[in-house]
Amino acid sequence: MKVINIHKRIINQSKTKVSDLLETLSAKEDKIWPFEKWPKLMLKKGLKEGSSGGHGPIRYTVIKYIPNKLIQFEFSKPKGFNGSHRFEITELDMDKAEIKHTIEMNTSGIGLLTWAIAVRWLHNALIEDAFDKVENQFSNNSKKTEWNFWVKFLRKILK
Repeated sequence: MKVINIHKRIINQSKTKVSDLLETLSAKEDKIWPFEKWPKLMLKKGLKEGSSGGHGPIRYTVIKYIPNKLIQFEFSKPKGFNGSHRFEITELDMDKAEIKHTIEMNTSGIGLLTWAIAVRWLHNALIEDAFDKVENQFSNNSKKTEWNFWVKFLRKILK
């Protein structure tokens, strides 16, 4: 099954300020990944091409890294996830940037079931939490996207 999953958020800050946060991905003081609520994203060699790692049962390798613009990963696990995911930052104007996360993959076998039943739902909630974390770095209001019933149920049974 072909999967294209896209999340976007407009942040009312310059591309430079938003992309500075992206540069902390997988660092000890990660300012984008919501490790407070989800398994920490770890990369063995840090944020650079060829570095492998992942979060929870999801594994991948950095295949493209353009500082302040793009980080692209290729899946290695779970079985049946054939493709990549990426974070991108785009300048919309001097004080507005878009952060985007895209999965492009083909699922097969157990990967198809895993995606449809659990990973898709958990992934969507995780990315929205990440985007909330980014937005909250620049706001006095605390943005918190509510998880749906299925995400709450999956998290409870998978603990």
